[in-house]
Amino acid sequence: MDTAEVETLIESGIEDATATVPRARGEHDDDHLAAVVVSPAFEGKTLVAQHDMVYDALDEHMTTDIHALELTTYTPAEYEEHEG
Repeated sequence: MDTAEVETLIESGIEDATATVPRARGEHDDDHLAAVVVSPAFEGKTLVAQHDMVYDALDEHMTTDIHALELTTYTPAEYEEHEG
């Protein structure tokens, strides 16, 4: 699955989300991905709930096209603090 398509699915499925899915490298680069997702919708949610939101946005692609997804999720304030 193309990384741009993964970004679009996440951004379409989570309100005001920005997703970055860099090109994977390695032996499983077609179905092992990493994503950084920033959204105000994560505010007040547990890490598990945030990740569930991403999995829900990806729907059946998590079982058919994506074998593994390493997730990092932030609220906008957390992301600014982390990147700042």
